Amino acid sequence: MEIPIEQILQDFAVIMIIASVMTLIFYRLKQPVVIGFIVAGIIIGPYTPPFSLIHNSDVLNLFAEMGVILLLFTVGMEFPIQKLRRIGRKAIIIATSEAFGTLAIGFFTAQALGLGFYDSLFIALAISVTSTVIVMRVLGELNMMKDEAATLILGTAIIEDILVISLLAIFQSAGVSGDISVNEVITSIAITMGFIAGVLVVGSKIVPKLIDVVARTNQHDVLIVAAVGVAFGFAFISFQLGISVAAGAFFAGVLIAESRSHAVTSVLATPVKDIFAALFFVSVGALMDFRLIPQFIIPALVLIGVSIGAKFLTVYLASRIQGVSKMSSTRAAVGLSSSGGEIALVVAKGGIDVGAASSFILPMVGTMTIITTFISPYVIKYGWKFTERYRKDRDKGKESLPSNTGNKTDAD
Repeated sequence: MEIPIEQILQDFAVIMIIASVMTLIFYRLKQPVVIGFIVAGIIIGPYTPPFSLIHNSDVLNLFAEMGVILLLFTVGMEFPIQKLRRIGRKAIIIATSEAFGTLAIGFFTAQALGLGFYDSLFIALAISVTSTVIVMRVLGELNMMKDEAATLILGTAIIEDILVISLLAIFQSAGVSGDISVNEVITSIAITMGFIAGVLVVGSKIVPKLIDVVARTNQHDVLIVAAVGVAFGFAFISFQLGISVAAGAFFAGVLIAESRSHAVTSVLATPVKDIFAALFFVSVGALMDFRLIPQFIIPALVLIGVSIGAKFLTVYLASRIQGVSKMSSTRAAVGLSSSGGEIALVVAKGGIDVGAASSFILPMVGTMTIITTFISPYVIKYGWKFTERYRKDRDKGKESLPSNTGNKTDAD
């Protein structure tokens, strides 16, 4: 069905105007602007009485899909292959433990709450995510970016993003048929891993050089068009393979990050990303049926508690097993356990898009994202301050002990 151009223009105008007003309000309130986008979407959406400000939900879905591609593309541009190699064994082990540990605990909790198999699977994957943007922003405000725990958090969050996006692709592929089997899972994993391997091995030899050739023209408009073309090209390829478009866009960004002109491309892509990220979050808010929130607020709160507990436990234990100090392990666990973030919404919408998950998981995950986004800065800030005060109190106590007691310093 053809959508009249005037409807698209009107819907786009409404989205951007309401979004700008709400983000200004949330900025004044010193709250994350992403929540302002979601609230703006709820205001203009079809589920908000007395009437919807948006004429066609197909327009919302289109904007949301484009937003996912550009959002994940720019996220990938922050993670060049060389940077991924430098992250180290500790971060890989912690991220794997956290992602799969939280996924398993979250899945069985959702099943215990009476949710279906695929609903439980996508919700568990959604709560396995940590918002790198929020965590890094808070740590920057605390001047803790050089702390050992901050390095662990950043490395772990990078690996976690890759794991979650790859798992999303696998779950979507397996969920399309509506019936899961061992052969389907193996096939999905093989296709996804083959795609990732092809991107990193073959794509890394072609795409960065291509972008550098375009950059030598010194035409910024040509460069950004080429970069966005790569993003949508990889998203299309991944879609044709039955893999999440988010995965294709993410790894397209990883390849762009390998080019010598990465810094310029990243700057040029930022305004494009900001516009389409706003479209994505507003569209997600509009597609949420907030009237269902009272029905699942209790399960949402339970899942938030399970997510925080599972992440804290898995990160702390994985860190301690590798010899990281108690304080750094605790700080890393606090930082990684406190936030869901934007990728959680991508996961929820991804499950719905392929028809594997029920539509109610989007407002449920949206509710959890809003709550965790609000509390994350406070959890990280006061959690780290508590560990610092504990360390000072402990050191003060040790100074009062005789020097020959042979007490250990708590680097353990």
